[in-house]
Amino acid sequence: MAPPRREVRVPHFRSPRLAVQAASLLLLLGLVQLGGSIAFYQAIDRQTLREDHARRIAELLVVSDRLHRLDARRTAEVMSTRHLDARVDAAPAVPRMGQGRTLQLIAGQVVHWEPGLATRPLHLAFADKRGGGRDLVGSIRLADGQWLNFRSRDFGAMWPIALRATILTFFTALACLAVGLLLLRLLTRPLRRLALAADAIGHGQRVEIDERGPEDLQNLAHAMNVMQERIARLLEDQARSFEAISHDLRTPLARQRVAVDLIDDREISEIVAGSIDEMEGLLASLQGYLRAQHLASEAEAVDLAALTGALAAPYAGRVHVLGPETAIATTYAEPVRLALAALVENAVRYGGEADVRIGRMSGAWEIEVEDSGPGIPAAHFEDVLTPFFRLDEARSRDTPGFGLGIPTAHRLMMRFGGKLSFVERAEGGLRATLTIPEA
Repeated sequence: MAPPRREVRVPHFRSPRLAVQAASLLLLLGLVQLGGSIAFYQAIDRQTLREDHARRIAELLVVSDRLHRLDARRTAEVMSTRHLDARVDAAPAVPRMGQGRTLQLIAGQVVHWEPGLATRPLHLAFADKRGGGRDLVGSIRLADGQWLNFRSRDFGAMWPIALRATILTFFTALACLAVGLLLLRLLTRPLRRLALAADAIGHGQRVEIDERGPEDLQNLAHAMNVMQERIARLLEDQARSFEAISHDLRTPLARQRVAVDLIDDREISEIVAGSIDEMEGLLASLQGYLRAQHLASEAEAVDLAALTGALAAPYAGRVHVLGPETAIATTYAEPVRLALAALVENAVRYGGEADVRIGRMSGAWEIEVEDSGPGIPAAHFEDVLTPFFRLDEARSRDTPGFGLGIPTAHRLMMRFGGKLSFVERAEGGLRATLTIPEA
């Protein structure tokens, strides 16, 4: 049987590379759209400003001409507004028509609004203001020969409608960007789920991949579920086959042990007996490693302090347990026991004694196993996870052990969601840390 299936949990959004690129593209498109909209509204604004000022001037001239005929003294008072100053003088305030395409367009639009003004002399110019900006000033001759001088304020000011449209476009672009990022997060969520599942499968865990989402992702999730079922069966069959072989090898070894007693030469008898013991030890270690490939366990409440104390008892004072008297964790008892037993045995074998500390770090239970032996160089921390790896310079072939204890512990932790890590001790030796898997 395999370890229990786990529902894959998708972590908080951490800006994966694809998401960052897509978000950057959305942001760029939003900025381009915003820039284009602002340029568009500015063009509309300039056209609207010209038309507005032309309409305002045309209305002023027509109404002023009529009002001047009725009551010349009140013309300036009636026609002046907060946007327009008007007065009647004997001479024009603007002696000639100013230069510039904008002025020509405004003059043409004035005539377009009021064709009757085509025969009247009309002089237009721009006047700069102290605080910035400019006004449109002009003079047009009335029917009695006098001149109506006027000033239309803030010609260069942003047209209110265009300003509101630009602000609306800006916030619309921000809203579209936010919606795009949200949709991107939703669309990539199944992909992140599959990536996490693939990583977990690669560590020997069994995960239940949710077969939801678009059809293509459903098919991919289903294929991954079927794939891990097949891989699990393959590994289990392989492990059980090797276990059966190692078990069958014990029969000829038992016969050889009987034959040892029949050997008259004591030295040869001891050599053969030692070889038999070594072979039986190797088969026992190999069976333990192979069992770790398909060991099944259910989560339960486990007292880590009691479990560690039971493992330390056979070593008669050479293993010292430090930590709380009670340490309850909801975990997998048998995998934790086997992994810890392998580390304690390894520490005692190479260091003579071992200190085992139980504690809780970053919300998870940890068990540290320390020894004062030759240690393992940091460069070989990954190597020792490989079955049968040995450090020749520190541990010769005459040293007991077969290089399967640490790989067995590592394999168990990977399959059940725990972790095994190493640190070189400053005073010498090795510290191995089991991060206990919790359901």
